[in-house]
Amino acid sequence: MKFIKPSIFAASLLVLAGCGSTTAPILSTPIENIDTTPLKERSLTKEELKSWGHKDLVADTIPGMSVDKAYAEIIKGRKGKKVLVAVLDSGIDIDHEDLDGVIWTNSKEIANNGKDDDNNGYIDDIHGWNFLGDAYDENLEKTRIAKKGTSHPDYAAAKAEIDEEYQEAVGMKTQMDQIASRIINANAAFKKYFKKDNYTLKEINAIEAPDEALGEHIFIAKRILSSGRFENLNEVEEEIKDNIESITERLNYHLNTNFNGRTTGDDPYDITDTNYGNGNVKHVKKSEAHGTHVAGIIAAERNNGVGMNGVANNVEIMAVRMVPNGDEYDKDVALAIRYAVDNGAQIINGSFGKYFSQNNEWVRDAIAYAGKNNVLVIKAAGNENINLDTKAVYPNDQTPTGTEVSDTFLTVGALQNKYGSQMVAGYSNYGQTNVDVFAPGSAIYSTFPENEYKSIGGTSMAAPGVAGVAALIMSQYPKLTAAQVKQIIMQSGLSINRDVVIDQSKEAMPFSQGSKTGKIVNAYNALILADKVSRGKVKL
Repeated sequence: MKFIKPSIFAASLLVLAGCGSTTAPILSTPIENIDTTPLKERSLTKEELKSWGHKDLVADTIPGMSVDKAYAEIIKGRKGKKVLVAVLDSGIDIDHEDLDGVIWTNSKEIANNGKDDDNNGYIDDIHGWNFLGDAYDENLEKTRIAKKGTSHPDYAAAKAEIDEEYQEAVGMKTQMDQIASRIINANAAFKKYFKKDNYTLKEINAIEAPDEALGEHIFIAKRILSSGRFENLNEVEEEIKDNIESITERLNYHLNTNFNGRTTGDDPYDITDTNYGNGNVKHVKKSEAHGTHVAGIIAAERNNGVGMNGVANNVEIMAVRMVPNGDEYDKDVALAIRYAVDNGAQIINGSFGKYFSQNNEWVRDAIAYAGKNNVLVIKAAGNENINLDTKAVYPNDQTPTGTEVSDTFLTVGALQNKYGSQMVAGYSNYGQTNVDVFAPGSAIYSTFPENEYKSIGGTSMAAPGVAGVAALIMSQYPKLTAAQVKQIIMQSGLSINRDVVIDQSKEAMPFSQGSKTGKIVNAYNALILADKVSRGKVKL
């Protein structure tokens, strides 16, 4: 399933229900500067919010990856070598104004001739491959396990989780429907009062001597709009609509044992049955936006006068559609990884995951295959605030005994944009063994289908930021191996010695307890270390 942050907006609304030059040498950011960095007192501006993941912690007091600083002081006009990044995700809008110039084209394939011109096993795979066909909605893996009955070894655990989540979703939907009604009524009342569709909180606060009904609407509006997140209740209505749609999908598809989303005609439990899917890598409907958002974080065209800038400047995106609205099949994940490796990807981004896996050995073998072929796999940690040292998320690179099958697999947790004790996103998974680094993940502004842009959050957004940093390193230093790039990213990050809240059920603890490195990814320092490693000055 796509790793997007669960909506805290929905939870908060439930309260209402109850109511080459001669310049000086470039130096890495000194650690002592980090620990004395002041906490930012003011909120970020709209422009800062659109690019906060690219900011510098010392200069901006924003826990970004120092991407802007890296371009200004290191990359400058250096173009580097093109890097191919495979985005294994939902469909990608390859015609988006900010992506159309960075989409990979398979030069060995002739478009739309119905032939496998390059003999790679995939017909007309011009920009990648679509393992889902025309399908979109799908069960969760635990729902598929429950459908197999009591003979399956994970049946009891899967069924228990389904039953609990179903009842929670039913209750949430009932409450959200009630809240939606109140918001809609309040919004209609304000539009009538102001005689216009758009209004501000300032105008609401200026209302004098309201009657009882309008007073109730004012109370609701103030509770929601005072956060500054929304301009008016029109935007709130839209978000409530999205939340209700998500809850409805969870009931109708994700947790529904009577639903079957697979339409490709293959046996998803037979890894040798590979004749399925098609070359159409685009989204099947506008709300299928996750892959487009992820691709933009990595590679949106830089400085083209529209939208936003991706992290990497010399990159192409291979689109591999294999994440449905539900849980991905292990077979699709394994074949997608192998497709990416076999067709030249140097980096694979995986912003998806699940906690049940019926054929994890197929995926693990594919991850090992990527490692053996010098391909870096960057994986989102997940969004349930779980310690991954005690509960596995799939895919991962570990055997049942804990041995890692690859030295090119990197797991990323998420940060939010305020430096200090709350800098780790409250939803992010963590683990001193099984999460490697943290990177910006909350409220990340990026591309959405049909030339739109939105901010969403999750470890799904942290992983592609790191994929972009990896692409920068590979572009500038193409002789480095994938394993070296992984180590460079890990070793060059900024160590944070502050206590932060990592496990939301516990008090603040040292940031180092959240990951293997205790560091946040830093593009500026990574490029400096990469240069030293490439010249043999430093050994990893």
